[in-house]
Amino acid sequence: MWDDRFEETVRPFLPFLAPRQQLTPEDGLKDLGLDSLGTVQLLGTLEDAYQVRFRDSALTMDTFRTAGVLWDTVQGMLHTTAS
Repeated sequence: MWDDRFEETVRPFLPFLAPRQQLTPEDGLKDLGLDSLGTVQLLGTLEDAYQVRFRDSALTMDTFRTAGVLWDTVQGMLHTTAS
């Protein structure tokens, strides 16, 4: 699914996700409490954690729709950086 760093980075921005509740790819981040300010902060935190930059095309609400979509976006940037 994703690495531990991703979940450790995302969890603090999801106030409605219980500490022992599993985060799944289908989970809606907005439903778990991610708001617009949290989205901006999460973006910067992910960029720092993975040493990547979100492209303008990835700066959409759809990128932050679910945990799975967000991970796919991060993973895609990692592959681009590694190439």
